[in-house]
Amino acid sequence: MTDRMIDPVVTKRWKAHPEDSFTIERAVADGAYETLRLALSTETPQSLVDKVKASGLRGRGGAGFPTGTKWSFLAKDVYPRYLVVNDDEAEPGTFKDREITERDPHGLLEGALISAYATQASRVYIYCRGEFSLGYRRLQQAIEDARARGFIGEHIFGSDFSCQVEVHRGAGAYICGEETSLLDSLEGYRGQPRLRPPFPAVKGLYGAPTVVNNVETMATVPHIVRHGVDWFRSMGTEQSPGMKMFSVSGHVARPGNYEVALGLTLGELIDVAGGMAAGSTFKAAIPGGSSAPWVTDLNIQMSFEALAAAGTMLGSGAVVVFDQTTCAVRMATINTRFFNIESCGKCTPCREGTWWMRKVLERLEGGEGRQEDADLLFQLCEDMLPEAGAPASGRSFCALGDSAAWSLRSILKLFPEEFQAHVDEGACPLPQRRLFPAHASAGHGSAA
Repeated sequence: MTDRMIDPVVTKRWKAHPEDSFTIERAVADGAYETLRLALSTETPQSLVDKVKASGLRGRGGAGFPTGTKWSFLAKDVYPRYLVVNDDEAEPGTFKDREITERDPHGLLEGALISAYATQASRVYIYCRGEFSLGYRRLQQAIEDARARGFIGEHIFGSDFSCQVEVHRGAGAYICGEETSLLDSLEGYRGQPRLRPPFPAVKGLYGAPTVVNNVETMATVPHIVRHGVDWFRSMGTEQSPGMKMFSVSGHVARPGNYEVALGLTLGELIDVAGGMAAGSTFKAAIPGGSSAPWVTDLNIQMSFEALAAAGTMLGSGAVVVFDQTTCAVRMATINTRFFNIESCGKCTPCREGTWWMRKVLERLEGGEGRQEDADLLFQLCEDMLPEAGAPASGRSFCALGDSAAWSLRSILKLFPEEFQAHVDEGACPLPQRRLFPAHASAGHGSAA
């Protein structure tokens, strides 16, 4: 077993008390809100920002941006400020934030309140995925209970700090996981990405300076404040310190959420999840949610820097493992169809690009592939991605278009023989797929 295994931190409360970890009684008995009390009595907002900066905590939602640095970007001396917690977890294969919300809402709230104090935000909005029925109910109850005990509201713990917390339920749009689309949705508009700059730290929710942070990021903050920077940096790597929850699914023996120190290898993480399922041999994996390019190296390190160097990303920490029975073309079709359906339609490259990629893939899946289809898919990907050497993101308004192209391009590079076999044989070459009619799972699209 890997030496990156750690004692539970973010998951500690519900592992110790699975029956009632979400209640105010259990949470307080377990020490919840004591770190908030400590922070309000011994720290200034700036000292908290400095501490989180020094810890090297990077956002756990997908982008991996340093949290303390993000806080420091807030427009100076401009108020009110808002803290928005992104609980709109919609990346396929990702289910860690849902578990935190359902099983330890007070851990999330304590982290959000400490972060609000650090950023001098007077109000916290938690944007909760609409499908999280249980999580929403428990979170709403947790807020009411915390407010009743004085942990939320005016002059918390007798300090000058006052803060209100509200929950807003999303309506199931993947694009609202993108922070500016989320802000539009919170304001009552259709969720679509905003042009940046200005960034939310300068002009965010209702035109005010706003920080948007992920659920797991918030749940990590109290532990850094309580145990210190050195403790946090004793785990992980230099550029990816601390622990991380990974959602491991696919062809593994025990799919689930696992909290480990960053920096273990992909093979070690699969071992943590019980190894490959019976009869399965590793073929490939998505290392960080459907947006991430695929990998086939079990020795690759699960850290922000190592995965970036390999041309992929840690993303949300959703690891989807595929065995030898997985058809790369089929998975590329499913993934691309998702991005096409979830495209908000605001910009042409994403709206049209994902539609054309989907049509070509469905043609391949339907047994009507053409010799030029792989090259055509490559070209469609390149048309959506940045030009070589360009520092900015791609030609789409937000990262959704880039994500669709990144993922598909990696599959094309790793498994060209499977795309060619679909053309040559007019069907999937894998024995398992031959059990199904060629047209059973795909439409009859046509593409230029």
